[in-house]
Amino acid sequence: MASIGLFEALIALFCFLIFYYFLGKKHFSYLHIKKTLESYPWNWPVLGMLPGVLWRLQRIYDCSVEVLENSNLTFQFKGPWFVGMDILATADPANIHHIMSSNFSNYIKGPIFHEIFEAFGDGIINSDMELWRDWRNGSQIIFNHQRYQNFSASTTKSKLKDGLVPLFSHFADKEMVVDLQDVFQRFMFDVTFIFITGFDPRSLSIEMPEVEFAKALDDVGDAIVHRHITPRFVWKLQKWIGVGTEKKMMEAHATFDRVCEKLIAAKKEELRSQVITHNTNGESEDLLTSFIKLDATKYEVLNPSDDKFLRDFTIGFMAAGRDSTASALTWFFWNLSENPNVLTKIFQEINTYLPRTGSDQEKSAYLNKLVYLHGALSESMRLYPPIPFQRKSPIKEDVLPSGHKVKSNINIMILIYAMGRMKTVWGEDAMEFKPERWISETGGLRHEPSYKFLSFNAGPRTCLGKNLAMNLMKTVVVEILQNYEIKVVSGQKIEPKPGLILHMKYGLKVTMTKKCSSFN
Repeated sequence: MASIGLFEALIALFCFLIFYYFLGKKHFSYLHIKKTLESYPWNWPVLGMLPGVLWRLQRIYDCSVEVLENSNLTFQFKGPWFVGMDILATADPANIHHIMSSNFSNYIKGPIFHEIFEAFGDGIINSDMELWRDWRNGSQIIFNHQRYQNFSASTTKSKLKDGLVPLFSHFADKEMVVDLQDVFQRFMFDVTFIFITGFDPRSLSIEMPEVEFAKALDDVGDAIVHRHITPRFVWKLQKWIGVGTEKKMMEAHATFDRVCEKLIAAKKEELRSQVITHNTNGESEDLLTSFIKLDATKYEVLNPSDDKFLRDFTIGFMAAGRDSTASALTWFFWNLSENPNVLTKIFQEINTYLPRTGSDQEKSAYLNKLVYLHGALSESMRLYPPIPFQRKSPIKEDVLPSGHKVKSNINIMILIYAMGRMKTVWGEDAMEFKPERWISETGGLRHEPSYKFLSFNAGPRTCLGKNLAMNLMKTVVVEILQNYEIKVVSGQKIEPKPGLILHMKYGLKVTMTKKCSSFN
């Protein structure tokens, strides 16, 4: 169990007494505090700006837009004294390019990041330096191999045909109101699980069963957010006692260990059986199989034969693959409901380039011609990035292009959600949903630098699965639009939930109807 020092406990008590003292003063009435906190992050004695963050937590993303717009894209957040919560928040593309590309070697995840994200172990999410390079090189070889590309494409189409389409038809026949976000999360959980392990957990079904691994991912996400907004000694104390989100974190950790142990043992036994019977599949291969087969002599610190390594790989790739794509699809369909003119243009493009009949291979060949759909997906991710922020820390002192000096080990938060809404970055129409901004004058895709559009990361850490993810989303969108009409239930509250992934706080309630054979 974690330990907590006497000094940290005394600081916690002192912070509480100071805050209580201010609240007890008559001139610090409730209305006065409310007005102060809503106008600008107030730097309180001892407590810093943390009370303002907690006050704004339910609309933290929109508040970050307001603060950064008034701070020339970069803002210094002061945390409580002595607890190491000071943060430099930025949405400046020049700073981001400096951090993610031109001075990449100086900016790492760091030990504090690793501690906060400890559930992911030493996987690619947490890794730096030599370990990250080995992860990157090994992953790049596997992702670029035709075996995995074939496997991912066939898995997506199979899950659509045997999972999502029958479920949508059931919902349509029963005239049910369903949470589209939940459906997409289940779809992507199954798809990602198959991508990684080759096994289908079948969470996408009429019964909508609870899957312990999926729940563990959700609980870990909640606990990590809690650690971001809570002084370290507080969540350490919670972990030591075993209460609150820290208790759920420990339970999720145990679930990860138990499930991964079974999966890895089963996969190794399957591979041993294939060697004995010479029954190997040369056309397609899941990621876990590919990593087990990696030649360890080609890497400095990667150890594909180690079960801990394989466990961390499985959890990290599950977290990255399930939630981000499900989030992107959910916000995309909501944006379509709010912009029927965009939906009409996508219909026209699909009618023009994508045949209603023909083999899956023939349909796939047309995906690259769906330029407007690509632009609409990009525009949706600009305004509603699946991963709303990133965290970095410099090894050595540095000066950012904005002129801000950063000390070693300071926390730097790149606010991706806010950057997508900055008028100085995207123009006066930054808040508008306009897929046309991604279309060039010649009708092709307009390139935007990754440090300006950060949904797939930037620099050496650019997402290896970017093209696979875009093709998956296009495939899902086309299949749904060709066969169903999705209608968002009116009157529901749509807002993002504070978290590692930009989920909708209350889900997305929709109804769906089947389309007739003629495509509209």
